[in-house]
Amino acid sequence: MPANSHRPHVMQRFDLTGQTAVVTGGNRGIGEALAWALAEAGASVVIAARHAERNLAVVDALKAEGHQASAVSLDVTDPDSVESAIESLSAPIDILVNNAGICYHEPAIEVTPQRFLEVMNVNVNGVWYCSQIVGRRMIAQGHGSIINTGSMSGMIVNRPQMQPAYNASKAAVHHLTRSLAAEWAPHGVRVNAIAPGYVRTEMSPLERPEFRRYWIEDAPMQRPAEPEELGPMAVYLASAASSFMTGEIVVLDGGYTLF
Repeated sequence: MPANSHRPHVMQRFDLTGQTAVVTGGNRGIGEALAWALAEAGASVVIAARHAERNLAVVDALKAEGHQASAVSLDVTDPDSVESAIESLSAPIDILVNNAGICYHEPAIEVTPQRFLEVMNVNVNGVWYCSQIVGRRMIAQGHGSIINTGSMSGMIVNRPQMQPAYNASKAAVHHLTRSLAAEWAPHGVRVNAIAPGYVRTEMSPLERPEFRRYWIEDAPMQRPAEPEELGPMAVYLASAASSFMTGEIVVLDGGYTLF
Protein backbone atom coordinates (compact mmCIF):
# COMPACT_ATOMS: atom_id res chain seq x y z
CA MET A 1 0.00 0.00 0.00
CA PRO A 2 1.47 3.40 -0.92
CA ALA A 3 2.66 5.47 2.02
CA ASN A 4 0.40 8.37 1.07
CA SER A 5 -2.81 6.33 0.77
CA HIS A 6 -5.62 7.17 3.16
CA ARG A 7 -6.51 3.88 4.79
CA PRO A 8 -9.52 4.01 7.14
CA HIS A 9 -8.94 3.01 10.75
CA VAL A 10 -9.97 -0.61 11.25
CA MET A 11 -12.73 0.27 13.73
CA GLN A 12 -14.29 2.65 11.21
CA ARG A 13 -15.07 -0.36 9.04
CA PHE A 14 -17.58 -1.55 11.65
CA ASP A 15 -19.43 1.78 11.73
CA LEU A 16 -23.01 1.57 10.41
CA THR A 17 -23.89 5.25 10.83
CA GLY A 18 -26.30 6.42 8.16
CA GLN A 19 -27.41 2.94 7.20
CA THR A 20 -30.86 1.38 7.56
CA ALA A 21 -31.27 -2.19 8.82
CA VAL A 22 -34.50 -4.21 8.68
CA VAL A 23 -34.65 -7.07 11.21
CA THR A 24 -37.45 -9.63 10.84
CA GLY A 25 -38.50 -11.28 14.07
CA GLY A 26 -36.65 -8.46 15.79
CA ASN A 27 -38.98 -8.01 18.73
CA ARG A 28 -37.58 -10.73 21.00
CA GLY A 29 -34.81 -13.26 21.53
CA ILE A 30 -31.98 -13.44 19.02
CA GLY A 31 -33.63 -10.96 16.67
CA GLU A 32 -33.92 -8.31 19.35
CA ALA A 33 -30.27 -8.81 20.33
CA LEU A 34 -29.17 -8.40 16.71
CA ALA A 35 -31.28 -5.27 16.37
CA TRP A 36 -29.63 -3.75 19.45
CA ALA A 37 -26.15 -4.54 18.14
CA LEU A 38 -26.84 -2.94 14.77
CA ALA A 39 -28.33 0.13 16.45
CA GLU A 40 -25.33 0.45 18.77
CA ALA A 41 -23.08 0.37 15.68
CA GLY A 42 -24.98 3.38 14.32
CA ALA A 43 -27.68 1.89 12.09
CA SER A 44 -31.26 3.07 12.00
CA VAL A 45 -33.13 -0.14 12.83
CA VAL A 46 -36.56 -1.22 11.60
CA ILE A 47 -38.20 -3.93 13.72
CA ALA A 48 -40.28 -6.04 11.33
CA ALA A 49 -42.58 -8.66 12.84
CA ARG A 50 -46.24 -9.58 13.22
CA HIS A 51 -46.80 -8.46 16.82
CA ALA A 52 -47.16 -4.67 16.63
CA GLU A 53 -47.21 -4.12 20.39
CA ARG A 54 -43.96 -6.04 20.94
CA ASN A 55 -42.39 -4.26 17.97
CA LEU A 56 -43.13 -0.86 19.50
CA ALA A 57 -41.82 -1.95 22.92
CA VAL A 58 -38.42 -2.69 21.38
CA VAL A 59 -38.50 0.54 19.38
CA ASP A 60 -39.26 2.55 22.54
CA ALA A 61 -36.41 0.85 24.40
CA LEU A 62 -33.97 1.59 21.56
CA LYS A 63 -35.05 5.22 21.33
CA ALA A 64 -34.72 5.61 25.10
CA GLU A 65 -31.03 4.81 24.68
CA GLY A 66 -30.62 7.38 21.92
CA HIS A 67 -30.82 5.04 18.93
CA GLN A 68 -32.82 5.51 15.73
CA ALA A 69 -35.58 2.93 15.43
CA SER A 70 -38.99 2.31 13.91
CA ALA A 71 -41.30 -0.62 13.29
CA VAL A 72 -43.39 -2.21 10.57
CA SER A 73 -45.85 -5.05 10.95
CA LEU A 74 -45.40 -7.86 8.46
CA ASP A 75 -45.95 -11.57 8.00
CA VAL A 76 -42.87 -13.10 6.37
CA THR A 77 -44.96 -15.95 4.95
CA ASP A 78 -47.06 -13.51 2.91
CA PRO A 79 -45.16 -11.84 0.04
CA ASP A 80 -47.83 -9.15 -0.29
CA SER A 81 -47.41 -8.28 3.38
CA VAL A 82 -43.63 -8.10 2.97
CA GLU A 83 -43.91 -5.97 -0.18
CA SER A 84 -46.31 -3.56 1.50
CA ALA A 85 -44.13 -3.19 4.59
CA ILE A 86 -40.98 -2.59 2.58
CA GLU A 87 -42.73 -0.10 0.31
CA SER A 88 -43.75 1.89 3.40
CA LEU A 89 -40.10 2.60 4.25
CA SER A 90 -38.77 5.86 2.85
CA ALA A 91 -35.05 5.20 3.33
CA PRO A 92 -33.04 2.76 1.19
CA ILE A 93 -32.39 -0.54 2.94
CA ASP A 94 -28.69 -1.25 3.42
CA ILE A 95 -28.99 -4.28 5.71
CA LEU A 96 -31.58 -7.05 5.91
CA VAL A 97 -31.54 -9.56 8.76
CA ASN A 98 -33.81 -12.54 8.06
CA ASN A 99 -34.29 -13.79 11.60
CA ALA A 100 -37.95 -14.83 11.92
CA GLY A 101 -38.20 -18.54 12.63
CA ILE A 102 -40.10 -21.28 14.46
CA CYS A 103 -39.25 -24.76 15.75
CA TYR A 104 -41.24 -27.74 17.04
CA HIS A 105 -39.87 -30.82 18.78
CA GLU A 106 -41.62 -33.77 17.14
CA PRO A 107 -40.54 -37.19 15.85
CA ALA A 108 -40.81 -37.46 12.07
CA ILE A 109 -43.71 -39.91 12.08
CA GLU A 110 -45.77 -37.49 14.18
CA VAL A 111 -45.21 -34.36 12.08
CA THR A 112 -48.40 -33.48 10.25
CA PRO A 113 -48.31 -32.07 6.71
CA GLN A 114 -49.66 -28.79 8.07
CA ARG A 115 -46.94 -28.53 10.73
CA PHE A 116 -44.16 -29.30 8.23
CA LEU A 117 -45.49 -26.63 5.86
CA GLU A 118 -45.79 -24.12 8.71
CA VAL A 119 -42.11 -24.50 9.59
CA MET A 120 -41.03 -24.31 5.94
CA ASN A 121 -43.24 -21.29 5.29
CA VAL A 122 -41.71 -19.25 8.11
CA ASN A 123 -38.12 -20.50 8.06
CA VAL A 124 -37.52 -20.90 4.32
CA ASN A 125 -40.24 -19.11 2.36
CA GLY A 126 -39.97 -16.14 4.72
CA VAL A 127 -36.26 -15.81 4.00
CA TRP A 128 -36.94 -16.18 0.28
CA TYR A 129 -39.72 -13.58 0.10
CA CYS A 130 -37.86 -10.98 2.16
CA SER A 131 -34.56 -11.57 0.35
CA GLN A 132 -36.14 -11.36 -3.09
CA ILE A 133 -38.19 -8.24 -2.35
CA VAL A 134 -35.40 -6.37 -0.56
CA GLY A 135 -32.76 -7.84 -2.86
CA ARG A 136 -34.35 -6.16 -5.89
CA ARG A 137 -33.90 -2.81 -4.19
CA MET A 138 -30.35 -3.57 -3.11
CA ILE A 139 -29.40 -4.60 -6.65
CA ALA A 140 -30.90 -1.37 -8.01
CA GLN A 141 -28.91 0.73 -5.54
CA GLY A 142 -25.73 -1.29 -6.11
CA HIS A 143 -25.04 -2.41 -2.55
CA GLY A 144 -26.45 -4.23 0.44
CA SER A 145 -25.82 -6.90 3.05
CA ILE A 146 -28.28 -9.70 3.81
CA ILE A 147 -27.76 -11.74 6.98
CA ASN A 148 -29.79 -14.92 7.46
CA THR A 149 -30.22 -16.64 10.80
CA GLY A 150 -29.42 -20.26 10.10
CA SER A 151 -28.55 -22.83 12.74
CA MET A 152 -26.08 -25.54 13.58
CA SER A 153 -29.20 -27.71 13.15
CA GLY A 154 -28.74 -27.25 9.41
CA MET A 155 -25.52 -29.25 9.77
CA ILE A 156 -26.27 -31.83 12.48
CA VAL A 157 -29.19 -33.78 13.90
CA ASN A 158 -29.97 -32.51 17.38
CA ARG A 159 -30.59 -34.71 20.38
CA PRO A 160 -32.42 -35.75 22.46
CA GLN A 161 -35.27 -33.88 20.75
CA MET A 162 -36.27 -34.72 17.20
CA GLN A 163 -37.02 -31.70 14.99
CA PRO A 164 -36.79 -32.87 11.37
CA ALA A 165 -38.76 -30.00 9.85
CA TYR A 166 -36.61 -27.37 11.57
CA ASN A 167 -33.36 -29.13 10.66
CA ALA A 168 -34.37 -29.40 7.02
CA SER A 169 -35.49 -25.77 6.95
CA LYS A 170 -32.18 -24.47 8.28
CA ALA A 171 -30.19 -26.60 5.83
CA ALA A 172 -32.29 -24.97 3.10
CA VAL A 173 -31.56 -21.51 4.52
CA HIS A 174 -27.83 -22.23 4.37
CA HIS A 175 -27.90 -23.27 0.74
CA LEU A 176 -30.24 -20.45 -0.23
CA THR A 177 -27.71 -18.11 1.37
CA ARG A 178 -24.96 -19.51 -0.85
CA SER A 179 -27.14 -19.42 -3.95
CA LEU A 180 -28.14 -15.78 -3.52
CA ALA A 181 -24.57 -14.83 -2.64
CA ALA A 182 -23.25 -16.30 -5.87
CA GLU A 183 -25.93 -14.64 -8.00
CA TRP A 184 -25.91 -11.21 -6.39
CA ALA A 185 -22.19 -10.67 -5.73
CA PRO A 186 -21.68 -8.94 -9.11
CA HIS A 187 -24.36 -6.43 -8.09
CA GLY A 188 -22.63 -5.44 -4.85
CA VAL A 189 -25.00 -7.41 -2.62
CA ARG A 190 -23.46 -9.75 -0.07
CA VAL A 191 -25.40 -12.62 1.56
CA ASN A 192 -24.14 -14.50 4.61
CA ALA A 193 -25.64 -16.47 7.47
CA ILE A 194 -25.10 -16.92 11.19
CA ALA A 195 -25.54 -20.49 12.45
CA PRO A 196 -25.98 -20.38 16.24
CA GLY A 197 -25.85 -23.28 18.63
CA TYR A 198 -28.03 -23.30 21.72
CA VAL A 199 -28.91 -19.79 22.86
CA ARG A 200 -30.56 -18.69 26.09
CA THR A 201 -33.97 -17.41 25.01
CA GLU A 202 -37.51 -17.80 26.31
CA MET A 203 -38.07 -20.55 23.71
CA SER A 204 -35.14 -22.75 24.85
CA PRO A 205 -35.73 -25.00 27.91
CA LEU A 206 -32.00 -25.16 28.65
CA GLU A 207 -32.27 -26.07 32.31
CA ARG A 208 -34.55 -29.06 31.91
CA PRO A 209 -32.39 -32.08 32.85
CA GLU A 210 -33.24 -34.10 29.74
CA PHE A 211 -32.00 -31.25 27.54
CA ARG A 212 -29.14 -29.94 29.67
CA ARG A 213 -27.45 -33.34 29.54
CA TYR A 214 -27.00 -33.04 25.74
CA TRP A 215 -27.33 -29.34 24.99
CA ILE A 216 -24.94 -28.05 27.65
CA GLU A 217 -22.85 -30.87 29.09
CA ASP A 218 -21.90 -32.20 25.64
CA ALA A 219 -20.67 -28.80 24.45
CA PRO A 220 -16.96 -27.97 24.84
CA MET A 221 -17.74 -24.58 26.40
CA GLN A 222 -20.32 -26.17 28.75
CA ARG A 223 -22.81 -23.31 28.42
CA PRO A 224 -25.33 -21.78 26.03
CA ALA A 225 -24.77 -18.50 24.24
CA GLU A 226 -26.36 -15.33 25.51
CA PRO A 227 -28.26 -13.60 22.67
CA GLU A 228 -25.98 -10.57 22.94
CA GLU A 229 -22.99 -12.72 21.99
CA LEU A 230 -24.36 -13.04 18.45
CA GLY A 231 -24.66 -9.28 17.95
CA PRO A 232 -21.02 -8.51 17.11
CA MET A 233 -21.08 -11.06 14.28
CA ALA A 234 -24.16 -9.38 12.80
CA VAL A 235 -22.34 -6.04 12.91
CA TYR A 236 -19.32 -7.60 11.22
CA LEU A 237 -21.39 -9.16 8.44
CA ALA A 238 -23.41 -5.98 7.94
CA SER A 239 -20.42 -3.68 7.78
CA ALA A 240 -17.47 -2.91 5.54
CA ALA A 241 -15.36 -5.00 7.92
CA SER A 242 -16.57 -8.06 5.94
CA SER A 243 -16.50 -6.38 2.52
CA PHE A 244 -14.76 -9.35 0.83
CA MET A 245 -16.98 -12.00 2.44
CA THR A 246 -20.11 -13.53 0.94
CA GLY A 247 -21.82 -16.90 0.87
CA GLU A 248 -20.46 -17.93 4.27
CA ILE A 249 -22.26 -19.78 7.05
CA VAL A 250 -20.62 -18.59 10.28
CA VAL A 251 -21.07 -21.09 13.12
CA LEU A 252 -21.30 -19.72 16.68
CA ASP A 253 -21.97 -22.80 18.79
CA GLY A 254 -19.48 -22.87 21.66
CA GLY A 255 -17.75 -25.73 19.88
CA TYR A 256 -20.83 -27.99 19.90
CA THR A 257 -20.33 -29.29 16.36
CA LEU A 258 -16.70 -30.21 17.01
CA PHE A 259 -17.80 -33.60 18.34
